[in-house]
Amino acid sequence: MSDIVTEVWKKYLLQLQIHPLRTKAITSGVLAGCSDFAAQKISGIKKLQFKRLFLIMIYGFFYSGPFGHFLHKVMDKIFKGEKGSTTVGKKVILEQLTASPWNNLFFMMYYGLVVEGRTWPLVKTKIKNDYPPVQRTSWKFWPIINWVNYQYMPLQLRVLFHSLVASCWAIFLNLKARSTAIKKA
Repeated sequence: MSDIVTEVWKKYLLQLQIHPLRTKAITSGVLAGCSDFAAQKISGIKKLQFKRLFLIMIYGFFYSGPFGHFLHKVMDKIFKGEKGSTTVGKKVILEQLTASPWNNLFFMMYYGLVVEGRTWPLVKTKIKNDYPPVQRTSWKFWPIINWVNYQYMPLQLRVLFHSLVASCWAIFLNLKARSTAIKKA
């Protein structure tokens, strides 16, 4: 079994070198789908909602993977590839003040408008009520993850590491973003 895992890992790393953006997008899409599958099961949904799962995968493929790809490239340019503790701390703070609030807000908007098909006034109310506690929770959870990511992960593996952890975070966001009406279904 370990030979198979080793071979798959080698092929994955090769794809990261040859097609980094595409590979990160696919990885994020697959992991987003896995997190939605888990969120559906945790929330007690009896019959898997494939449309919802597909829309969450689309979010991972077209937004999360590419956003992470370019975010880490920009961070590396801003900080000129430095990895010292002070630089890592600055990267974490910068990401927490910029990307984190935006990503959580964008997910909640996408989920409400696209996945659930709610109107803007309903989504806006949901965000007004739920966004502040989501963001506070994010600021308690993500800084340590980002520290590990910037300190120990090579640039080409940062999106993978982030996506793996984000698949767990997305279960939380997914459950939080759902409307009360949908929860009862």
